[in-house]
Amino acid sequence: MARRSGFAVLTAMLAVSQIWSIAAGMAAPASGGPRHVVSMNLCADELVLRLADRDQVAAVTYLAHDPRGSTVAREATGIAVTRGLSEEIVALRPDLVVAGAFTTRTTVGLLKRVGFPLLELGVPNDFEGVRAQIRTVAAALGHPARGEAMVADLDARLAEVMPAAKPLRALVMRPNAFTVAPGSLGDAIIRAAGLVNVAAELGRDRFGQVPLEAAALADADLIVLDEGEPGAPSLADALLHHPVLDALRRQGRTVSIPNRLWTCPGPQVAEVVALLAAAARERAVP
Repeated sequence: MARRSGFAVLTAMLAVSQIWSIAAGMAAPASGGPRHVVSMNLCADELVLRLADRDQVAAVTYLAHDPRGSTVAREATGIAVTRGLSEEIVALRPDLVVAGAFTTRTTVGLLKRVGFPLLELGVPNDFEGVRAQIRTVAAALGHPARGEAMVADLDARLAEVMPAAKPLRALVMRPNAFTVAPGSLGDAIIRAAGLVNVAAELGRDRFGQVPLEAAALADADLIVLDEGEPGAPSLADALLHHPVLDALRRQGRTVSIPNRLWTCPGPQVAEVVALLAAAARERAVP
């Protein structure tokens, strides 16, 4: 047992030593922007693939290739993938690593210690935060003008949305009954569509869950659900097919939004606002 333990420690030490050696030999980024970018988070993938030159992108996460949750599956075709392991990242010799708030913290910590250029993205709480994040990533990639163009397109699409004249009450019920509450980007999206977020009345925090009984008693005008994938049932989605919600569907009181549009704070949030506003207008018609 002691021999195995010692061997494991030696292996780890050698791996760290190799990482330090590679990091020390990294070339500095070109003045026009990084040349080997690795993204370690789906939301980072989406911005990097939209804003970078294709030959700048060394790798993205495997999640970027899955069209069920990714809005850039087509753009990710042919791009190498990683699963967030430090060995994978180091072997690519990136001159910029873009990570997210929920990226593997062990890997991020190691990359920081050995000095890899690292950009960590937070979770925006509002549209201004989305704009700021787009600009930050675009600048880090050496393409600030593309960031400004993306922000301008986001604002133009938001300006085109026509909210319902009557502010209907809406409740988001995502898989496992998670909702969005005041202080989150989801709440900002709901309000931009001209809706009132019922989760605030229920006293739910940002990542709170809503029991089915509470959802039924809330008597919301509109229940916002994730659009399920045909032939891909899951336990997380089981609640969304409860007879109570089925009855609300038959009454025209639900709207389904593709999961990939909710996942990340990118320009696609404008599409969510438009879909919610359209559902509210339809529901508001006598």
